[in-house]
Amino acid sequence: MNVPADLKYGRTHEWARTEGDVVVVGITHYAQDQLGEVVYVELPEVGIGANAAEELGTLESVKAVSEFNSPVGGEVVEVNDRLEDEPNLVNEDPYGEGWLVKISGTTEGEDLLEAADYIAMIEAEST
Repeated sequence: MNVPADLKYGRTHEWARTEGDVVVVGITHYAQDQLGEVVYVELPEVGIGANAAEELGTLESVKAVSEFNSPVGGEVVEVNDRLEDEPNLVNEDPYGEGWLVKISGTTEGEDLLEAADYIAMIEAEST
């Protein structure tokens, strides 16, 4: 299971990486694996407010449609426009080119998990 130690994780399988005063958000390798091949991504508008643990958009796969939540609060300052034409990036590179949104905010003080705690949560869900 691919769970980078330098990221923070939401309980609904999103990851967050702080880059200066922006938090980059995507879904985890585990989440994309459970979803299957992503064929469409609906992203929020730039400029909208994002509340921690609330829906930001949806991911449509060959199996299902699933929402993704914001792991942090703030304002959406950028979306990954490449996903409009290449939604499969979410599957191929979930921690890199498959990122979803960038939010002005911080991962500090939020209810986010460290990598080891996220792995333990996944293992507990699987039993």
